[in-house]
Amino acid sequence: MKRRDFLRAGLVWGAGLAVPLVATPSFAKLREQKRRELAFVNLHTDETLKAVYWADGRYRLDGLEAIDRVLRDHRTGDTYPMDVDLLDLLAHLRRELETTQPLHVISGYRSPATNHMLASQSDGVAHASLHVEGKAIDLRVPGRRLKSVRRAALALQAGGVGYYPADDFVHVDIGRVRRW
Repeated sequence: MKRRDFLRAGLVWGAGLAVPLVATPSFAKLREQKRRELAFVNLHTDETLKAVYWADGRYRLDGLEAIDRVLRDHRTGDTYPMDVDLLDLLAHLRRELETTQPLHVISGYRSPATNHMLASQSDGVAHASLHVEGKAIDLRVPGRRLKSVRRAALALQAGGVGYYPADDFVHVDIGRVRRW
């Protein structure tokens, strides 16, 4: 087992025992589920994925690694472990939107180099972005109006929500609760 895989396995095991960061009462139904899955379409690579990332009371390493691959930095190919609290937030967001459609991903993980390049080109990219930590995603949801996605994400009160109607996406993260 590679060092990175060993560390990831330890984090996954530990995350199953830890008190979740997203622990609001509205997440109770999600926490009761025996199985959690997510589906994605990466709009830059055209990759699709439907993966179970939680089953039998613990996070599944195979599902998490598959999610990390599809949410990788499409510019560099770098992968990074996406935070399980973000994944739980996305599962809850899909539930709130009453959809099984795959989330359309504009940006998941960003390498420090990619984030630096984007931040130097735009005021809309944070220099200390949570994308670099695997704690943020930019997305849209097929069949749901962007305003509805924003409203549902805000209602969860589980992190930051950015609304970018001109670029047709919503940013969701597990940082402090805020909006822009």
